[in-house]
Amino acid sequence: MQKIIGVTELQRQFRSFFEDVVRKRIPLVLTRGSRPEAVLLPYEDYQRYQQIQESEVLARFDQVWARLAQVNAEFSEDEIAADIEAARKG
Repeated sequence: MQKIIGVTELQRQFRSFFEDVVRKRIPLVLTRGSRPEAVLLPYEDYQRYQQIQESEVLARFDQVWARLAQVNAEFSEDEIAADIEAARKG
């Protein structure tokens, strides 16, 4: 479960909130005014988020690569290389 706190409150009680995040693994949603602006979360959760994001990017890259292979299936490697060279000279 997460907590929602204002930045001013975080400044006043940082150590307490930091301990909640680290030891109890409670994410903090930080607000300015009444709008959420940032999240303070355990480092392991951040790493997991980064891995998920990387996996999504790699999956999308695989989709694009497969689509390119499909589109270029009728062309030889030499034809593709020639088109790339022509585009570089462009």
